[in-house]
This record gives sequence, structure tokens and C-alpha cells, in this order.
Amino acid sequence: MSMRITKITVLLLVISTFTACFRQIKEAESDSKPISHALFDSLLRKYVNTEGMVSYKGFIKDSLAFNSYLDLLSKNHPNEKNWSRDERLAYWLNAYNAFTIKLICNYYPVQSIKDVKKGVPFVSDTWTIEFIKIEKRTYSLNNIEHNIVRPTFNDPRVHFALNCASMSCPKLLGEAYRAEGLQKQLDVQARDFLKDTFRNKITSANKAEVSKLFTWFAGDFKKVEPSVVAFINRYSDMKLADNAQIDFLEYDWALNEQK
Repeated sequence: MSMRITKITVLLLVISTFTACFRQIKEAESDSKPISHALFDSLLRKYVNTEGMVSYKGFIKDSLAFNSYLDLLSKNHPNEKNWSRDERLAYWLNAYNAFTIKLICNYYPVQSIKDVKKGVPFVSDTWTIEFIKIEKRTYSLNNIEHNIVRPTFNDPRVHFALNCASMSCPKLLGEAYRAEGLQKQLDVQARDFLKDTFRNKITSANKAEVSKLFTWFAGDFKKVEPSVVAFINRYSDMKLADNAQIDFLEYDWALNEQK
């Protein structure tokens, strides 16, 4: 009898836990409608130059407008009911980039985004800090990139659109991502990244030094092409041979700040 009661108790606990989790998911669902990213677009055009370098002082000076945009993000969580795929992806790319800028501004001046961790106790790294509040959910930058953007959209071009505030990251686009024209924006970012001789050095068909993004996320690139080289060849002006020697450049984590 005691064993049976114990099993029933455990079963009820499991059912209760499942119900509670389900309730949390339901409560987190949103009925929001797609938002305009025009405010972020105007800020990026003012404070990001053609080299993708950022005036963090400019964002700090223009904090009223910047915080208004962040507030707009925070009040409107994307959902599949009212938002198209590209509307949701554009939202998350802009949110990642905007909240990365906000994080730098909060701890400015810093020499690297990695320095932010020093000001936040009990976190493993900067990207695990849970500071992004969107409706009833709280996210870290890692949550957005690895739990939403990569698995939901399965598009490796996002690696050229997400900016980690560092020199070796793909350049921050000087405009907001938007559903209309998003596919073209992602293609342009991929091509620009591969022709950027600071971040990738494709000097011949047989040899190249490329960004560590191509080894860190090799699996993502292989989801859409047979190999990383095949993916590079889709967007690079210089085509690589299948057996090309590929080396990976050291990643420069210095802040991508305008001097």
C-alpha cells in the first residue's frame, strides 16, 4: 500500500509540474502585432558608419529615442499568429543588436564586450546575463541567438547579421532589418562579410584564412550546403576548391567603437 501511495504521489507531482509549465507557456504567449523598426533604423544611420563602427556615445546621448525603441521591443513579443516568418526574424535580429548596444552603453566605457561580465557577479560570461525583458519573458543574448534565432529559422546567414560589438564580428548594418527586403539584406551581409579582408582572407582557390564563425557554427552552414567551402562559394567572389587549405583567423574581441 505504501509503495502504491508513493507512486500515486509521484504521478500527481509530475502532472502538477507539467500543468504549471504549460500554464507558464500559455501566459507567455502574446497577441502583439508586428512593429515598426523605423526608430532603430534612424539611430543606426546616425551612429553606425560604413565600416560598421559604432558611436556608443551617440546612442548614450540619444538615450531617449533609443530607450523608446527598446521599450517598443519589450512590449511586443513576436508570435506566429500575427507575424510572418520574416517579421519575426527581423524583430529578433534587431532585438539582439539593439540590446547588445544597450549592454555596452550600460557599462560604458569598456574595451571589450567581454569586460561587461566583470560588473555582473555570478555569470559565466556576458552572453548569459538575463537582462532582456520582452513581455513576460526574460532573455539573455545567448537565449535569443541559440534558443530562438538559430533553431527556429535555420538560416546560417543570421551569423552575418547578429553583431557582438567586436571587431571580428560581421559589421553592424547601418540600417534596421525589416521584413520587406530581409532576404536581400541577409544576402548582402553574407557577401560583404566574405569580401571583407579584415575578417576573411580568400586569396586564391586553394588557400583561405576565414572567420572562426565558420568553424564555431560549421553545422549550421552544412545544413544548407554539403560543406563549409560550398557555403562560402555561394557568396564569395573568389571560389575555393573543394580541397582548399582553410585556416581560421584569431578573433578580435576589441570593441567596435568609432574613434
